[in-house]
Amino acid sequence: MGRLDNKVAVVTGGASNPSLGRSMSIAFAMEGAKVILTDIDIEGGKKVEDEILSSNGEAFFIEHDVTSAKGWEEVKNKTIERYSKIDILVNNAGIAIIKPLEETSEEEWHKTIDVNLKSIFLGCKTFIPNMREQKSGSIINISSIAGLVGLERCSAYSASKGGVRLLTKSIALEYGEFGIRCNSIHPGFMATNMNDPKVIKDRGGDIEAMTETIPLKRMGTAEDIANCALFLASDESTYVTGNEYTVDGGMTAR
Repeated sequence: MGRLDNKVAVVTGGASNPSLGRSMSIAFAMEGAKVILTDIDIEGGKKVEDEILSSNGEAFFIEHDVTSAKGWEEVKNKTIERYSKIDILVNNAGIAIIKPLEETSEEEWHKTIDVNLKSIFLGCKTFIPNMREQKSGSIINISSIAGLVGLERCSAYSASKGGVRLLTKSIALEYGEFGIRCNSIHPGFMATNMNDPKVIKDRGGDIEAMTETIPLKRMGTAEDIANCALFLASDESTYVTGNEYTVDGGMTAR
């Protein structure tokens, strides 16, 4: 028996490797979920789909722009047509534009807010009616420690991720009576595509110095986030809603 047997999960931003979305998609499928993974990266999304299928999991990939209401409707229609329900929604797709506030363009600001925050509004708005009708559902919104504490050169990113945190709590309050749970996960410095050593260096950072600031003295892995998401997606967390789960190796304990 898997922890997610007979559950249907939609995971956005599931393509890149290594990435949180890929790890969550694989973890869910290995625990018995039927996984719909979405991304704008068609080649990457197909690779993750094939990876799951080759391990006897069940998954299919949908090309998806998370900032598009029409795109969300397409994902919903294909999910309901195939499985007749939606149990788990993981709003994971996101971008990070790291630069000083005065160097951040209005276009970059809007793009960050659209991908990181508007997409979650659209995803929840699209799938909540189905969850409300079936009187159950788990929504997991991926935020960041940047949504809890201030980080330098992260004005747009922090604003978007702080919005995710409070949007999550509002949804939990508004839809709890319908059996819908909504929680946020706040990763710290993770060893994923967003924090590739070359990317860090190009930003003028030092990955060794970053790691030294973490109490556990290591970068987090995508699997660390997948394990937390797995708990929130499963029936082990049926009395958990409106909460924020900080997975950061102790960074925000300072």
